[in-house]
Amino acid sequence: MVSMIRDEGRVLTQPDIPRAEPKMGKVAVIYTTPETVIEDYARLLDLADYQTALTPDIDTFLKVNISWQHYYPACSTAPWQIDGVAQKLKADGFDKLTAAHNGTVVVNPVEGREKNKHKVVEDRLGLDHVTLDVPPVKWVPYKPTAKMLVLDDVYKDGLYIPEVFPGTNIVQLPTVKTHVFTTMTGALKNAFGGLLHRYRHWTHSVIHETLVDLLQIQKEIHSGLFAVMDGTFAGDGPGPRAMRIHNKNVILASADQVAIDAVAAKMMGLDPMSIPMIRIAHEMGLGVGKPEEIEVVGDDIADVNWNFAGNESTLASRGQKLIYHGPLKPLEGMLLRSPIAPWAYWASNVYHNKFWLPMVGRKRVNEALKTDWGQLFQKY
Repeated sequence: MVSMIRDEGRVLTQPDIPRAEPKMGKVAVIYTTPETVIEDYARLLDLADYQTALTPDIDTFLKVNISWQHYYPACSTAPWQIDGVAQKLKADGFDKLTAAHNGTVVVNPVEGREKNKHKVVEDRLGLDHVTLDVPPVKWVPYKPTAKMLVLDDVYKDGLYIPEVFPGTNIVQLPTVKTHVFTTMTGALKNAFGGLLHRYRHWTHSVIHETLVDLLQIQKEIHSGLFAVMDGTFAGDGPGPRAMRIHNKNVILASADQVAIDAVAAKMMGLDPMSIPMIRIAHEMGLGVGKPEEIEVVGDDIADVNWNFAGNESTLASRGQKLIYHGPLKPLEGMLLRSPIAPWAYWASNVYHNKFWLPMVGRKRVNEALKTDWGQLFQKY
């Protein structure tokens, strides 16, 4: 993989690795169909000038999103998303591709990789894959050059990142959906699982600042940074798992993680600059968050507004918000950072897997599988 040097606990990329310098504030957006989606992904990447963002001839990670081990449309990376992006990169000579997965305290990545049809695509294309949370992947100390907004306070014993990441390209593969904690989730949130270990839930009370910190770290450790977002299915409401499912037939790509999230938010009917992670990153010069300053290429989306709801909660997330921001805040350390913390994981699993999915979600999935995109999923 990538060679690295360490200095006083800090992981550094080798200085002879060139860094791509893409144009910020440019987002490619095109409408697609199940019949043309693979070719459309190739066209999308070219429209977004992806080759100015990624460095050739080095390791490239495709950061796959698994927000649930069960298949739920718009919840996790779509199989055709991996398929289209990987085929395009391989055709253009990016032959050191690895699909990077991660689990959480409530999501099984092995089961998720199977049920979301990621494994079948990766195996067919001959992609390597890693699960970042488990051996043989090692996590090493990292001291950011940039001043962290919150991470130094959350992790007082220091930050750790996957040893395989420094000096590589990374392509984030989120979907277009709303989120109970971040209003919307996209490229910025997709780094959350890849750069923080299993204690990442410690940051939920300062999640927006955390995601800005992670963007700063990404810009330091990765030679190239790019994002491709799938909105063929899109999720509305209390995401990422209890959403209403919509066919929106759109895909997006950009070297600017702030801009792609801002464009997706605007399409969903949300004000990008009212979402703290987008606003803070924009104000810090880490990307472009104001829609009027973003160059959109491809199809015309100027008047798109899906009127999605970005402020809904589930029973489970309402309880979590009482701990993160409400009257139970003084008990956060005891409830979520002590030996009794597994109660929260158990409660989330029971609610989503034993109650919500069979009582509500399964019917939505079955209806989605009858659509053209659902039929495509079943063919993988």
